[in-house]
Amino acid sequence: MTNLIVMLVLMLAPYLVVRIASTVTRRDFDVRAAAAIGVGFLFIFTGIGHFIQTEPMVQMLPPWVPARTFLVYGTGGLEFAIAIGFLVPKFRRCSGWVAAAALVLFFPANIYAAIQHIPMGGHAWGPVYLFVRVPLQAFILLWVYWFAIRPRDASSYAKSLHVAQQWPANSRCAQTKS
Repeated sequence: MTNLIVMLVLMLAPYLVVRIASTVTRRDFDVRAAAAIGVGFLFIFTGIGHFIQTEPMVQMLPPWVPARTFLVYGTGGLEFAIAIGFLVPKFRRCSGWVAAAALVLFFPANIYAAIQHIPMGGHAWGPVYLFVRVPLQAFILLWVYWFAIRPRDASSYAKSLHVAQQWPANSRCAQTKS
């Protein structure tokens, strides 16, 4: 449960600090950037877990999955890359799409770990842990969409559609400035 609290604090703190600073100083700070930085901190934290809790994370994967240790290290590296993308404005949107895909694709490992009572995080609680994890995962996914993927305004949305229509010719991942 402690990991979940740390994850939420890391993700929400930059946003809340900037929101409070905007209110107190009556200045307009970029809350989207702060929220993206927070989710970047979250991915750094979870990426670190892949390297310091490797064996418990290996157990989160079914035995039939090949090269489980390599996969844990690789996904940890991917989480670091996602985090860096959230910290660099030019790559925020692309990082958001990759993070959203990772959140969806990695989730079955959490389900397997909860069903198997793997002693990693709350998974030892068994399937009841999913009553906490599913809403958290959905909240993180919504946060990533709202603050990193979603265009800032209607004109940005129109631009993103225009760029998407030109896509292999213009395959830049960062379609709008963050």
